[in-house]
Amino acid sequence: MGYIAALLVLVAMGWAGCKQEAASKPPPIPEVSVITVSPDTMPDEPEFIGQTEASRLVEIRSQVTGLLKKRFFVEGRNVKQGDRLYQIDPIPFKAALGSANAKVSQAKARVVQAKQDLARVKPLLAEQAVSQKDVDDAIAEELSANAALEGAQADLIKAQFDMDNTLITAPISGIIERSGYYEGRLVSAQTDLLTTIHQVDPMYVNASAPETFVLKRFRDRATKRIQGATLYELRGAITLMDNSIYSHEGKFDVLEVGVRSATGTRDFRVTFPNPDRVLFPGQFVKLRILGAVRTGVILVPQGAVQQGPKGPIVFVVGADNKVEIRPVQATSWRGGQWSIEDGLHEGEQVVVEGFHMIAPGAPVTTVPYKKPDSAAPGSTAAAKPEQAE
Repeated sequence: MGYIAALLVLVAMGWAGCKQEAASKPPPIPEVSVITVSPDTMPDEPEFIGQTEASRLVEIRSQVTGLLKKRFFVEGRNVKQGDRLYQIDPIPFKAALGSANAKVSQAKARVVQAKQDLARVKPLLAEQAVSQKDVDDAIAEELSANAALEGAQADLIKAQFDMDNTLITAPISGIIERSGYYEGRLVSAQTDLLTTIHQVDPMYVNASAPETFVLKRFRDRATKRIQGATLYELRGAITLMDNSIYSHEGKFDVLEVGVRSATGTRDFRVTFPNPDRVLFPGQFVKLRILGAVRTGVILVPQGAVQQGPKGPIVFVVGADNKVEIRPVQATSWRGGQWSIEDGLHEGEQVVVEGFHMIAPGAPVTTVPYKKPDSAAPGSTAAAKPEQAE
C-alpha cells in the first residue's frame, strides 16, 4: 500500500507540472487574409426611382359651341398629326359663313359707291356747284364705307375660323384616351374636354435627388473627384419593374432650378426614345445615370466591411501587425466590392477573412487575400448587384 500511495503522489506531481507548462505556453498568433488598398477609378452611376411621363400632353377641346355629329377615332389607339377626331355639326356655321361673305360683298359695293360719289363732287367744288359740306360728307362716307368693309372682313375671318373648327383634328401624333363626349352631345367652346392625346415617343422619366446629394455632387465635380461627362452630357439607363433592362439609353434633359421645400429635393428629367411603345405614362422605373467616373476611390471586398454601432467599419492591420478598428464611409458597391470614400489610405492592409480570431489591439499574421472564383455559386463577387449612393 505504501508503494502505491507513493506512486500516486508522483503521478499527481507530474500532472500538475504539465498543467503549469501548458498554462505558461502563449496561444498561437491568428492568421488573417488581408488586401493592400490603393486608390482606383470607377464608374459613378447613382440610381434613383423615376416615373415615366408623356413628353407632350394635349387636351382636345372644341373651338366652337355646337352639336357633336361624329367621332372618327378608335379610343386608346395611336393617332397621327392631322387625323380627324370629331365633327361638329357644320350647317349653322356654313350659314354664318355665307352671311359673312354677303356682308363683305355689300361693304365692297358701298366702298365703290362712296369713291364714285367723292370723285363726282370734288370737281364741282371748284366750280362752286356744291358746298364744302357736300365734299366733306362724301369723304366721310368713303371712310365709313372702308371701315364697314374692314368690319365685314373681320366677321368673315371669324366665320371661316368657326367653320374650319367644326372639324377637329389631332395636333400631334400619339396615343388618344377615351372620349369624354359622344354623338348627339352639345359641346361648349373651349370648355368641355373631349379627350387627351399623349405623345409617348420620346418619353420623359422624372426623378428627384436629395439636396445634400446634389451639393456633394457639385463639390466633387469642382475638386475633380468626379470627372467625365458634364451635366447635360449625362445619359440614363432604366430597369423596368420586372427587372428587365430597357434597350434604349436616354439623355439628361432638365435639372430644376429650385429645391422643393416640402421634400428637400431637386427634380430632374431624362428623355428616352420609345419607338416600340414599351414605356407608357405613369410607370415606376429604376433610373441609373451614366457618363461620369469617380477618382481616388478605394475598393474593398464586400465582406471586409462590417456594421459597427455608429456605421460601417473595417479592421486594419497596422505596421506593428496589430489590429485596429477603423470607421469608414462606404458609399456604394459594384460587383462584390464596396466603394470607400473616407477612412482608408493608400497602402493600408484591410482584413477580409479571419474576423472570428481577432480583437482590437491583438497581433496577427497576415496572408494575401485570394479572390474567390466569380463564377462559383454563392461567391461574394456574384452576390450583390451595384447599389445606388
